[in-house]
Amino acid sequence: IGRITVGYRDRMYALLGLYGRPYSAQEPVVCADEKSRQLLRQTRATIPEQPGRCAREDYEYQRARTRNIFVAVEVTARRTKVDFVAFVKNPLETVYATAVAVHLVLDNLNTHFRKTFVAVLGETAAVAVLQRVQFHYTPKHAGWLNMAEIEIGIMDRQCTGQRIATAELLQREIAQWQVQRNAAGRGIEWKFTCQDADRKLSRHYIS
Repeated sequence: IGRITVGYRDRMYALLGLYGRPYSAQEPVVCADEKSRQLLRQTRATIPEQPGRCAREDYEYQRARTRNIFVAVEVTARRTKVDFVAFVKNPLETVYATAVAVHLVLDNLNTHFRKTFVAVLGETAAVAVLQRVQFHYTPKHAGWLNMAEIEIGIMDRQCTGQRIATAELLQREIAQWQVQRNAAGRGIEWKFTCQDADRKLSRHYIS
């Protein structure tokens, strides 16, 4: 956790208040995050699993290129401004097409701001895309306040934490994991409130 200044606290309270609102299909809250993933190739053949024995692999590996994973969950070769704009536009025009406002929770990566949409789409098109979007930012060094970061941690444990050699395999693995997770109706039960923050963190608050 970073230094909990007044600015940090204000953003934390704002996000916790946003998460505490009753669900509204007309004003969904959408958390977005991304993760860079190194592709790793095996240098020796893996010994497959057998009854009573796990699969075994050599400790050596060969580094390949990296790929970027957007939540939820799209795999791209890069994480440029163009990629981020395309990632945000897709759910706005499909899943949340009828929403009155979409509350988008992001961290402070340099591409995660309105100016990125203007740079990629131009002012007029950017205004058209973002007219229903309200940006909400985590405090710096406070990714734990973004639910998408929790989902990335789960994805790493269940899917992407293994050695994956190619972008195509990475995309297939994530697609299968996404289908299974959505079919099971998995969600995040957020319980941390402003009162919890004051009780647990107030000794670190900076006036």
